[in-house]
Amino acid sequence: MSNQPQSPLHLFEGFGVELEYMIVQRGDLRVLPITDRLIYDEVGAYLSDVEFGDIAWSNELVLHVVELKTNGPASSLVGLSEKFQQHVQKINRMLAKYDAMLLPTGAHPLMNPYTDTKLWPHEYNVVYEAYNRIFDCRGHGWANLQSTHLNLPFAGDEEFGKLHAAIRILLPLIPAISASSPILDGKVTGLQDTRLEVYRHNQDKIPAIAGKVIPEAVFTKKAYEEQIFRRIYKAVAPYDPEGVLQDEFLNSRGAIARFSRNAIEIRLIDIQENPAADMAVLRAVTGVLQALVAERWATIAHLQNFGEDMLASVLLEVIRKGQEAVILNQDYLSCFGLSGAEGATAGELWQHLVREALELEDEPETAYILNTITSRGNLAVRILEATGEDPTDEKIREVYRQLAVCLHQGGTFLHDEPC
Repeated sequence: MSNQPQSPLHLFEGFGVELEYMIVQRGDLRVLPITDRLIYDEVGAYLSDVEFGDIAWSNELVLHVVELKTNGPASSLVGLSEKFQQHVQKINRMLAKYDAMLLPTGAHPLMNPYTDTKLWPHEYNVVYEAYNRIFDCRGHGWANLQSTHLNLPFAGDEEFGKLHAAIRILLPLIPAISASSPILDGKVTGLQDTRLEVYRHNQDKIPAIAGKVIPEAVFTKKAYEEQIFRRIYKAVAPYDPEGVLQDEFLNSRGAIARFSRNAIEIRLIDIQENPAADMAVLRAVTGVLQALVAERWATIAHLQNFGEDMLASVLLEVIRKGQEAVILNQDYLSCFGLSGAEGATAGELWQHLVREALELEDEPETAYILNTITSRGNLAVRILEATGEDPTDEKIREVYRQLAVCLHQGGTFLHDEPC
């Protein structure tokens, strides 16, 4: 959420959205490191950010990824998908001269990151080079992971504590509806969210940076700085003598506090097949968070009682099994209004949450997409329905070319229906 207003926004008064896409060759889907050329073609300079009114483009760590984002906080998620869709189509038209296009999903299924990775060489490069020097950014966990980021504002410690409590509780469930990365290195991995699995290991050299992906149970700025920021800055210091990485962005948990922006950024959502699907997932996430903050099913004090170990165990199960993950912890289920339940799958829980927390009578497209996700499966499940469990490289290319069509046209991906 750039262009921060003078006064901090209150809870759910603004939404910062970032969507990451790969640039690939149209035919064989080989990744193309030409994001700098794309930006140069538009503005005649190698800039890190290009603004187009409500939407901006920016670079990422690697040269084959472009990020589309709201240019400052949007007042609502409704209507954003159309704006993002227009820019997807604009970029695809610009990439046509390179015989290239944008590709959705959380991870490229055939990319070899050790041979295909090129870092962004222009503005901001000193930070990327520092990361590369410490961690070697050629792995999947750096070079092959595309996500949707959601920034939510808060004003003051009380709002931060409520929002952080709600986000921590919901984080383990989000991949059940957002997972879109079931294939890596040309193989079905057995995980629905392989992007998150490689992401949570990409900084194992300095474990404090990502922690357990679920943030620690801290609910004030002071506690966050003492228990998270201070620890990660101390851990990275021997590897970063110039202090290049001593900043909030170093924190790599699944949700990170950005006190400089008065926002919490949720980072563990896989990118979907089109912007409408991304906005549907974000509508589900924000709808549930609003209910949690309003203490619909449990008090904030109860939400704050859960440690990261328990929540991380749920997350790992959901990374593996998605909506089929079974949740038995009754205290946890009670946070979402399922008190007395002996257990529930993540899919059953999401069906309950969409029904209880969202009003979508005026948003038929969002309602359709969320119904598709909760009845037909998340995008990872639908991809595997199309590829089969032991696909050839050509079958994978065929399916992902269809996903690229869905991205350009704004259609929902179903293996038995055209986009």
